Amino acid sequence: MKFLNTTMEKIESGRALDPLSAPLSKAAGSVTEFGPVKDALSGAWLGHPLHPMLTDIPIGAWSMATLLDLTGGEENAAVAKRLVGIGVLSAMPTALSGVSDWSEVHGPAQRVGIVHALANSVGTSLQAASWLVRAKGHRKTGVVLSLAGLLAVGVGGYLGGHLTYAQGVGVKRTASK
Repeated sequence: MKFLNTTMEKIESGRALDPLSAPLSKAAGSVTEFGPVKDALSGAWLGHPLHPMLTDIPIGAWSMATLLDLTGGEENAAVAKRLVGIGVLSAMPTALSGVSDWSEVHGPAQRVGIVHALANSVGTSLQAASWLVRAKGHRKTGVVLSLAGLLAVGVGGYLGGHLTYAQGVGVKRTASK
């Protein structure tokens, strides 16, 4: 735990990403600042943030693909490949909703958010590579890439949990009547 706490403190206090995150946040905010795009991406129509709910789709698809890869054998290879593809496709709206939320945070939360996005981007890229090599008939390489992608997304998920539970990003602190 100490390692994780120290790592989070370094990310939160490190300003090395600020020159990158500030213009990215401004650009994201200009697209999603107000109106129907922001409402759709933020989950205003749903009554709570959309991003956390959407994360279940790619993470669930990739987790089930991994489970099939490790226990299902060759006869389930096509289903595992399909699940990897579903995860990759569903990662885009998930990321867009996350960028919309991230554009509103500052300081330590913005720093953690950009590392969260980078970890998930690496994970999604590895999953996309897994799908491509599987499509070319290289299942074992695809399985290894998928496992690495799931690990990267696990790091991203930990960071996302930190944003929500430790920093309170997206948490509504008042109860509605």
